[in-house]
Amino acid sequence: MSRSLRRGALAATAIVFSIAALSACGAGNDAQTLEVRPDNAAVTVDDVKIQNALVITQPEVGVKGPAVVSATVFNNGSQPQTIDSITLPGTLGTVKLKAAEGAGPITVPALGSVVIGGDGNASAVVENGLAEARNGNAQKVVFKLSKTGDVTLNAFVVPATSYFKDFGPSVVPAPPAATPTASASASAEGEHGTEPTGEASHSAGH
Repeated sequence: MSRSLRRGALAATAIVFSIAALSACGAGNDAQTLEVRPDNAAVTVDDVKIQNALVITQPEVGVKGPAVVSATVFNNGSQPQTIDSITLPGTLGTVKLKAAEGAGPITVPALGSVVIGGDGNASAVVENGLAEARNGNAQKVVFKLSKTGDVTLNAFVVPATSYFKDFGPSVVPAPPAATPTASASASAEGEHGTEPTGEASHSAGH
């Protein structure tokens, strides 16, 4: 695991450049050619390496909606593997996986890689959100692969803004509509309140 978990948001900012470069590469390309070593959360277990791992939340704090897990998964083995599940221990988040094309599982080809997150790539959507996660913190993420088994690392939690916007949730709920201010309400009540008083005075004069 990278030592960058202690370096905060500056390290997280650099992650997206690696993701963007890798997302342009086909899954069948040689994993050693694609491999970069950014200063961010990464882990290697047997033939599998996971890097650029992020948990990306809604762009606005307090807005309820899905989050996503974004990462690049390398397979340096001679056999393809599928990503059977991604879990977030310590949270109620449930992750739904979807391959880039078709209804099958997310497959990491032999001597290849797969990018999770971003337009045209596989996706891992935390459909019920991630209320427990706090931006800037690290969240434990467990990738379960068909041959390697569990691969665990800590991923930065970041909002879907700036560099991370294109890798964040595709569903972004609209912020709640603004409510009238107390002063505006009071003013409106005052306007309605003066009319009956005037009528009462006029009647009294007759």
